[in-house]
Amino acid sequence: MSDTHTSMSPRQAVFWIAIAFSAFQLTMAAFHPLSSQVIRAVHVGFVLLLIFALFPPMAGQGGLAGRIGRALGWTMGLAGFATGLYQWVFEADLTLRSGELTTADWVVGTLAIVLVFEAARRVMGWGLPLICALFLAYGIFGQYLPGAFAHRGYGLDQIVGVLGFGTEGLYGTPTFVSSSYIFLFILFGSFLEQAGMIRLFNDFAMGTVGHTRGGPAKVSVISSGLMGTINGSGVANVVTTGQFTIPLMKRFGYSPAFAGGVEATASMGGQIMPPVMGAVAFIMAETINVPYLAIVQAAIIPAILYFVTAFWMVHLEAGRKGLVGLPKAECPNPWTAVRERWYLLMPLMGLVALLFSGYTPMFSGTVGLGLTVILIFGAAVMNGVKGTPLRVLFWVLLGMACAGFVEFGVSTFFAIIALLLALTYVLRVGGDARATAVRALVEGARHALPVAIACALVGVIIGVINLTGVAAEMGGHIIAIGRESLFLALFLTMLTCLVLGMGIPTIPNYIITSSLAAPVLLELGVPLIVSHMFVFYFGIMADLTPPVALAAFAAAPIAKESGLKISLQAVRVAMAGFIVPFMAVYSPALMLQTGDVWDTVWIVFKALVAIAMWGAGAIGFLVAPLAWWERVWAIVAASFLVVALPLTDEIGLAAVAVLVIWHVWRSRRSAALV
Repeated sequence: MSDTHTSMSPRQAVFWIAIAFSAFQLTMAAFHPLSSQVIRAVHVGFVLLLIFALFPPMAGQGGLAGRIGRALGWTMGLAGFATGLYQWVFEADLTLRSGELTTADWVVGTLAIVLVFEAARRVMGWGLPLICALFLAYGIFGQYLPGAFAHRGYGLDQIVGVLGFGTEGLYGTPTFVSSSYIFLFILFGSFLEQAGMIRLFNDFAMGTVGHTRGGPAKVSVISSGLMGTINGSGVANVVTTGQFTIPLMKRFGYSPAFAGGVEATASMGGQIMPPVMGAVAFIMAETINVPYLAIVQAAIIPAILYFVTAFWMVHLEAGRKGLVGLPKAECPNPWTAVRERWYLLMPLMGLVALLFSGYTPMFSGTVGLGLTVILIFGAAVMNGVKGTPLRVLFWVLLGMACAGFVEFGVSTFFAIIALLLALTYVLRVGGDARATAVRALVEGARHALPVAIACALVGVIIGVINLTGVAAEMGGHIIAIGRESLFLALFLTMLTCLVLGMGIPTIPNYIITSSLAAPVLLELGVPLIVSHMFVFYFGIMADLTPPVALAAFAAAPIAKESGLKISLQAVRVAMAGFIVPFMAVYSPALMLQTGDVWDTVWIVFKALVAIAMWGAGAIGFLVAPLAWWERVWAIVAASFLVVALPLTDEIGLAAVAVLVIWHVWRSRRSAALV
């Protein structure tokens, strides 16, 4: 018994390390006492420590082998954390001798690279490490390749110097974004989830569409879309909202594979749903040097169309299978849910207001997180305190927090929040709130691990590309093809995204493809943001494509169906969404990049018609089941609407009108005969 109290178990150690990781990130965001390079390095160090502690070698074995594996995992994790501390302690020396490595630098740089590769393999499998290893091998041995792809050759000291130190390798732009914006927003979403935001969104979705045809699947689309506004993570959406929506869909007649596919499709859309979006949006803003608000502006209409696509497809599937909605009496009142938990929307509204006022994502996310903490602990104080004076004290402190934010900025804001937290201890109230906050800190740190390690590892690709200039060479070949056909260049870019997505998640997919293909599209006349959004959008679609579809496999244990079958259904549900990026390239007004309001209205109308027809063709149902030739007609008509030419628009709309009139007439005639 005494050992239990005098020693800390590995699980407890991981718990406190996760809290320390979140506390470090919050301190850096609020006060920024260290240089960006040190913050990035310590961020990666924490990530390595947690990953090897959570995923040690021989993890599934017991006895001596298991203990050896855990000890080895902690050793590797502490070594990884030490590489971050090394950059902190010797920051000045490393800056002075930049490019000239000592023996210690060699060891630390090589160790960091190896550990990042191994940590990524443990978290997300072999796909991304193998691709990054190919780029690393190209950097080391590329001078021996024949033809135009050979480079002049680089020594190992240059490779280790670029990848292990500085801001072009492991600690490049993706890691900068991960250590600043992404972690904050993941933590923000974690706090809101723990505070009850999932229940609010589910109740609202159930109350608004649960009773309609195919209502349970529509609930999945709406609740996952709403959750996407705060966490930007597809897999996190699946494992949270999916616990509720997938069994509900199965209970009302959807097949397990289709139910999982709907949840996976809707959850992945959270990555392009403003205001938070996914990690890629922040990386994109840094990469192309535009305000985050510009990314939000470009994403808003395609994001809405994505969810319209999913909503329409489940509506058609319900019609095809004759599925009904939930009984009205079983659906909660959506406005009662909003009235009872409206305060949970305040941090989200504050975040939106700050982003649209021109503040940086880091500043906005920090303040949004602070507001969430105030709500959690403020509710605890208000519920647990008797007497007016103490409640007045709380409101005075809350007013001081807001005034301090306006007058002195984030640091004073967080200082007043600390007083609010101290108040709960002094008054001995808010035990549940403290437990909620601790869980949010721990879960936020754990949810950040796959994103953070992917950001670190893709730095290998960025470093090799910048060192060797291979992107320009590959881009030249694609440009040569694209000069003959923009559509062919777009199609090849789409295939690249989808093929890469079979083995790696959205972040590295975007970074690789945008480095190679986005400059090509820009040179072919596609606007900068549109070209990057094209890559981003298909990077998301790639997460639904088999054989490695992360969101689909996350839904598999909930749906009790194979991940491959769920992935195939997810592609079917998202099918109509494949045309939206192409339409945005031919008509940038879809992303609010050109034209006036009427141009945007026209292209949105065309997109809705195209989605409707493409979906009807894919599902095989409109007002009634479609004949095979009607399905082909619908898809061909929708395809004519993609290219922004007067002739193709006229042909496409005329074909749609003829099909709809014929189909409605045939359906009514068949019903009358019956």
